[in-house]
Order: sequence, then C-alpha cells, then structure tokens
Amino acid sequence: MPQVAVWLAVITLGTAFATWVARRYAMRGNLMDQPGERRSHHVATPRGGGIAIVLAVVVSGLYLGLRQASVDPLLIAFLPGLLIVAGIGWWDDHRPLSPWLRLAVQAVAALILGVGAGWQSGHWFPVLLAFGAAMVLVNVWNFMDGINGLAASQAALAALAYAGLLSGEWRWLALALLAGCLGFLPFNFPNARIFLGDVGSGALGYVLAGLIVAAIADNAPIATMPLLLLPLCAFLVDAGFTLSGRMLRREKWWTPHVGHLYQMGARRFGHTAVTSVYMAFGGISLLLSYTLSCETLPVTSAAVGVIYGVGGTLWFSLRRGWRG
Repeated sequence: MPQVAVWLAVITLGTAFATWVARRYAMRGNLMDQPGERRSHHVATPRGGGIAIVLAVVVSGLYLGLRQASVDPLLIAFLPGLLIVAGIGWWDDHRPLSPWLRLAVQAVAALILGVGAGWQSGHWFPVLLAFGAAMVLVNVWNFMDGINGLAASQAALAALAYAGLLSGEWRWLALALLAGCLGFLPFNFPNARIFLGDVGSGALGYVLAGLIVAAIADNAPIATMPLLLLPLCAFLVDAGFTLSGRMLRREKWWTPHVGHLYQMGARRFGHTAVTSVYMAFGGISLLLSYTLSCETLPVTSAAVGVIYGVGGTLWFSLRRGWRG
C-alpha cells in the first residue's frame, strides 16, 4: 500500500477535479437546487457534486479488492450496494422520484450489504445490523444535508474516527472517504458552489454504514463497539428528535422541511457558524473515539451514553432558544 499521505493526497485531488467536472455538468444541464420556503439557501445552486465522492470510494474499493489475496464478501456486497444507492440518488437529482420508490431501492442495497455481512461473519446479527444501519444512515444523511458543508464535514470526521478503529482494507476505505470529503468541501464550504445532491448524501450514509458493519463483522474488540456510535451523535440526535416530533404531530415526516435544529440555527447565525459548531462537537467525539479505544466496555458504554445525553440536552435547550 502507498503511504497514508500519498493515498489521501491522490484521492483528495482526484475528487476535487471530479467535483469541478460535476459542477460544469450541472451548470450545463440546469441541474439546480432552487431556493424556497423549505430550503435553507437563497440562490439557485448546482447539485450532484457528491458523485465525485462516490467515484473516489468505488475506485478505491475496487483497487483494495483487487489487491486482496482472499475474497472479502463484505466488500463484494458493499460496492454494488453503494452504486445502487448512488444511482437512485443520481436519478432523483435529475428527475424527482417517489420517496417510497427511493426507500424500496435503498432497502435492496441495504439487504445486499446485510448478505455480505452474514456471509463474512457466519452469524445473523451482522445481517440485521447492516440492513438497519444502512437504512437509517442513508436517510439521516439525506435529511441532514441542508446547509453548506454540514453533511460532508460530519462524514469526514466520522471517517477519520473509523479509520482509527478499523484495520486492513477497510481502514484504507475509511481514509478514502475522508479524502473524498476533503476534495469536495472546498466547493461546498463556506460558500456552496455545488451541493452533494441525493447522489452524495445517501451515499455518504451508506459508506458509513459499511464501515460500521466492517468493524462488527471483523470481530473488533467488544469494548470498542459503543465507540462506533460516537461520530454519529450530532446527526442521530438532531434527526432522531426532529423526525420523532414530526411523526407524533402526524406530519408528513418524509417531506422537505426546515424543522431541524441546524436549519433553525442557520436562519439565525448563518451556515458557516452552525456547520462550525457541529464540526466542533464532532471533533470532540473524534478525540473521545481515539482516547477511549483501549478502555473497557463499561467505560466506553458510559462515555457514549454521556455524550448522547449531552447532545440531547443541547438539542432541547437550543431548540427553545432558536425557535422562530
């Protein structure tokens, strides 16, 4: 394998070039996100830039798979599943589809990932975990992709955290996701010249689900299992409480809206400030992931519980202050 710095540099530069190409494609094809009441931006902006990150991860995955001396069933399932999620997102970016059709296609991709996890581990639990993680994270990242830099920066921090918890080819794949996000972010933050689009947001969630499942299927130390939840805290708390509230109020929770905490903050303080706050919270989670990686299961479980408790408390207190 090349040195880590070379791996990151090549993928970052390649993704940046691919994002530039995607932006030109979107501009020529009028593939634009228009501002509106249920959106957090105020000018028409190209979308679909996340295809560059997808290409970076897929090419990296193919390279890693071809280098292996033995078959990696999870990687074999992961790559086509990622292409399916990205493909339905790319289609939706061009011609809006029914949310139920998208969900059904995502379920197929999640099931493929689950089959790969079961094949590799020989147990049924990774199958359920893979299906659930993929379905949840694909849609959470889609819901949370609403302001400049937020979804890509949180995915980058999570990828860096998982790179420290994984080994072998999956560690390199986590670094590929990190580099892909770094190559895309200059086009999306602090000023957005292109958005991820559904092709990118859903794919980011799917890749993170794959990294989590890889840690489980490869029998990582049981004490590190709770740490896999740490990098997801900010998004799971915001999306979880927001969507639960919409369901309780019998609203159409699957439709676009501006009820997330990050959207309220963006209206008051701007995209850059809110994304920076989420990055700071994610940075703390990242440091804890590395600091606690050698601790016992009770310690890691307690730490994750505390962080989620703090995240939930912040969500409720800030929401009261930012409402309106």
